Amino acid sequence: MSGKILIVDDEVLILELARLLLTTRGYEVLTAASGEECLTRLRSERPCLVLLDYMLPDRDGMTLLQTVRRDFPDTYVIMLTGQGNETIAVEVMKAGAADYISKPFGNQDLIDRIENVLRIRRIEIHNRELRRERERLLGEIEEWNRELEQRVAAKSRELEKAHAEVLQAEKLASLGHLAAGMAHEIRNPLNVISLFGQMLKPVLAEDPEKLGYVERLLGEVDRIDSILMKLLLASGRSRGTTREVFLQNVVEAVLAGFEPQLDSFGIELELDVEAGLPPMQADPEEVEQIFSNLFANAIYEMKEGGRLGVRLSGEGGRIRIQVRDTGQGIPAENLPRIFDPFFTTKPRGTGFGLSLVLRIVKTYQGHIKVTSDTGQGTVFDIDFPAS
Repeated sequence: MSGKILIVDDEVLILELARLLLTTRGYEVLTAASGEECLTRLRSERPCLVLLDYMLPDRDGMTLLQTVRRDFPDTYVIMLTGQGNETIAVEVMKAGAADYISKPFGNQDLIDRIENVLRIRRIEIHNRELRRERERLLGEIEEWNRELEQRVAAKSRELEKAHAEVLQAEKLASLGHLAAGMAHEIRNPLNVISLFGQMLKPVLAEDPEKLGYVERLLGEVDRIDSILMKLLLASGRSRGTTREVFLQNVVEAVLAGFEPQLDSFGIELELDVEAGLPPMQADPEEVEQIFSNLFANAIYEMKEGGRLGVRLSGEGGRIRIQVRDTGQGIPAENLPRIFDPFFTTKPRGTGFGLSLVLRIVKTYQGHIKVTSDTGQGTVFDIDFPAS
């Protein structure tokens, strides 16, 4: 079959002649004698072409033409009329007719006109499908481009993160060399100063004021020695004896030591520990230093009160720890530097606390990241592999 053709005419002779002519050409022919019957056939049969009489008993052919073109865009229309003139021809073509044939018509002329319209229809529908396919492909390309941009952005972030970690590792390595040299060069004269200070104490025992000066001197020597020891810890050292460590026990023990400060500053503690967490393999003293530094920093930022949140959970064979506070937060310009040795914003800070935390976290194949909003607080997220 070459396709369905609907003939709409109130003249029975025209219907029969056209049906016979088109059937012999291989077309499936449908007929209708009114506008209402035409619409019914269109809805049920969806013909590819309608031969539509300009004058129908129940409605105007021009109005019906406009309805067909609006509601059935894949059905093309050839108008038939016995009142042929150029004015009507122009009107129907403007209204969307594919062609216009005056009655009576020649058989071959009718066939030629129909085949020409159907050929145009096939080309236009094919072009429409090509446009839709082009739009679909353009949409896919646009989606691929967005996905590629997202992947490139994600990889760029990963590279930036990896680069930052490499720089941090280099800083810690440089700090190790510096710490070793400082320990050797500074602690020797400190020992001498401390020795002479101890020797002066009995001599000045009768003079409390001068004895106080010596005590102050020895106290500062101890302070310098403590800074050097923190520097050595932060720079990296051989891992101590490791064993199975349950982080919830360590966290609870460290928090117990901070209870007086929490009560004094009116800080509310929110501790959330997931049940059944596995242990990790670590030196417990080193792990304690992580939480001691993080809790001390959080409390320092909440001297007017606030909330200290600590959450421990497990996921994918790793133990996750979150420490959050409601302090003043870390300014955006300082975030990239908080793990740098010597960097501090505290008046009497040494800048070794978070460097030490980073070194210990890396020692046990862990990860640490920090997020902070000025005036909203700070969140440290850490994860370690479980034993």
